[in-house]
Amino acid sequence: MRVLCTVTGSSSHARALLPLVSALAAAGHAVLVAAPPQFVPGFAARQVRTAGIMADLHAHMARRFREGGSPEPGPPGAAAVEFFAGPHLAESCAALLPAARDFGPDLLVRDGGELAGCLVAEVLGIPHVAAPSGAANHLDPVRLLPVLNGHRARLGLPAADDPQWIHRHGRLDCMPPALSFMAHPAATTFAYRQPADVDPAEVLPGWMAGLPTDRPLVIAAVGTVLPMLPGLPGNAFGAVPVLNSVVAGLAQLDCVALVATGGLPVEHDPALGGVHLVDRFPQPLLLRCAQLLVTHGGYNSIREAVGAGVPMAVAPRFGDQPANADRVRQLGLGDSIADPDAVPDPGRVASVCGRLLGDARIAEQVRGAQRQILTLPPVESAVAGLERLAHGAH
Repeated sequence: MRVLCTVTGSSSHARALLPLVSALAAAGHAVLVAAPPQFVPGFAARQVRTAGIMADLHAHMARRFREGGSPEPGPPGAAAVEFFAGPHLAESCAALLPAARDFGPDLLVRDGGELAGCLVAEVLGIPHVAAPSGAANHLDPVRLLPVLNGHRARLGLPAADDPQWIHRHGRLDCMPPALSFMAHPAATTFAYRQPADVDPAEVLPGWMAGLPTDRPLVIAAVGTVLPMLPGLPGNAFGAVPVLNSVVAGLAQLDCVALVATGGLPVEHDPALGGVHLVDRFPQPLLLRCAQLLVTHGGYNSIREAVGAGVPMAVAPRFGDQPANADRVRQLGLGDSIADPDAVPDPGRVASVCGRLLGDARIAEQVRGAQRQILTLPPVESAVAGLERLAHGAH
């Protein structure tokens, strides 16, 4: 089987697809990964072909903000459709189509927010499925339909009349149905367990292993997108004010805290010995020994926390994050620190995090959710499902 995988969005989207790409290659299938150039090195050691030809969504977002656009504080709507399916989509299609024809795939697997792959698969007449990723879990197919039909017309494709046409071959998920974060599930969804270690070579730094263990460990991060956008309109959505409040709030607690800053300049009093700042940390490894995750509410971070059995304090900013924060609260897996249109107050951070650290009911709910994830089949079973889909198309 020959599989074309397409990726866009942030580096976390690429990392999320790595286990499936690796499993496909390990099963003996020929794999071509098409991605923005900066993501290609992450696939270099995976025994797959790569092509750095996809449009950079972050460059598109930056242009949009320079032209007066702003992020949506609520669930993904019109702005999200423009972000994922705007003019840059034609650029990606133009680059992807000749590479796809040369490769001759039997199947296309796309990062959920990567829509050029959907259109190219239609041109080639092959099945395609979406992997779960971020805001794509909340993209409204009804809003997408007319925009994608415009792209279809430019490619000489017939218009679709069913909004779920983009998922007519099904989609993948890494959460059990009862815990899914998909706002618009497809008729056919195949769930598999995402491996805890995306990078088997990653290790915990020795100094982190030497941190005190007589107090709970709290880890905090704002994902891969926010640190790339420190100048968002009004700065209310930016990462620096959020990180400053998180650091100040965690400093009020009797805990050991590790805060990943993404390299941003964060205010911190060195005398507050319980809080440690780093540019980044190996989050999947740290979650195995943490008692709480403070997160922006990105899908990958939530999935990793649930898989590790760790409660969450969520500080949503934009895109899918507010909806994800609501879902975390609904499932009893944590609580929200602040509304998405406000920077969290340090006192609120301290109050919510302190309560979650001592909440036996939340801990019980998270353990139950963790066990549900452990009932999912491994990533290799997703490969078998994709094989059946490709063979059924011939």
